[in-house]
Amino acid sequence: MPEALWFTDDEEACRLLADDPFALLVGFALDQQVTVQQAFLGPLRLKQRLGTLEPRAVADADLEPLFREKPAIHRFPGAMAERVRELAATVADEYGGDASRLWTEAADGADLRRRISALPGFGEMKIKSLGAVLAKRFGVAAAAELAPAHPTLGDVDSPAALAGYQAAKKAHKAEWLASKSAR
Repeated sequence: MPEALWFTDDEEACRLLADDPFALLVGFALDQQVTVQQAFLGPLRLKQRLGTLEPRAVADADLEPLFREKPAIHRFPGAMAERVRELAATVADEYGGDASRLWTEAADGADLRRRISALPGFGEMKIKSLGAVLAKRFGVAAAAELAPAHPTLGDVDSPAALAGYQAAKKAHKAEWLASKSAR
């Protein structure tokens, strides 16, 4: 298990992502239309404001004011507060509040893909990226087949690697959009 996941510039946030499986899922849920650093700083900010990241407590809380508090957790605080609340409810209800059960109890890659895709806001790109992190940083065998060939957050093992990842991600996304529009 890694000591930290260097997805943001805040060391405490990076350590939380490695230590708390639910924090990792929240970071991925928030990784939309904001920088990677902003998204993965979100779980720490939420924990500081709510006092916990226990999924049932998060699911039962009124998150929107916490997301709006300056500095805002996300640029779309209302929608993302609801997405995180739904994610917390799913983890609490389906996995007994233990987010790691999502991958530790997966029978194989197909089962893991099904489990991740059932999470609110987790589409194909997040399935692949989370799969890469689980395979490359946590050694989850079932996740190996989900990891794509292109660079992902799973390849980030230091603050310097984050900068390289972001440049590669930008290039890959431009390539993907160009191929999509050519269809």
